[in-house]
Amino acid sequence: MVTVTPVQPVFYYDLGTPACYLVAERIMTALPVVPEWEPVLGSAIGVDDTVIDRESLRRQAAEEGLLPLRWPAVWPPDARVATLAAAYAKQIGRAVAFSLACFRQAFAGGRDLGDEDTVLIAAAACEMHPTAVLRGIQLRSVSDALARANERALGASVSTLPAIAIGDELFEGGRAVEAAAEALGALT
Repeated sequence: MVTVTPVQPVFYYDLGTPACYLVAERIMTALPVVPEWEPVLGSAIGVDDTVIDRESLRRQAAEEGLLPLRWPAVWPPDARVATLAAAYAKQIGRAVAFSLACFRQAFAGGRDLGDEDTVLIAAAACEMHPTAVLRGIQLRSVSDALARANERALGASVSTLPAIAIGDELFEGGRAVEAAAEALGALT
């Protein structure tokens, strides 16, 4: 009997996008294969997340048993520094923990992702030293890694976030997890 190992999914997300937060909270348990977390800047790949259905997102969060959504005072958020920090976190093996902490600061805590303190609070929650994070986000290798992630998202034809790529298949939007789980179930 030949065992086929499924392709590792890639989860493309923007830290300033509440739909990405909702997917991030359930993706690790919903997929039969651990995905690669790939932070991107929606604005860099042409995704416009400025118009959102807050009521629908609020209902979805409640249905999933999450804390009520709290919207940051600054909307839409400037998540560039947070996303650079997520790219740095990925390099040191903390992308999932850091990204979840950032999402929770923004959408459960209502904090501004453009505020460096919010990023450092999220970093502290997953044991990343503040000085290392501040230095990390200034590294050319980190900004290059983020640029490459944006290019990969464009190459995968991502037009909506969140998005999950499995090989050549792309699943986008709030129900991407369910579609990806179904596709992975068919592959295993």
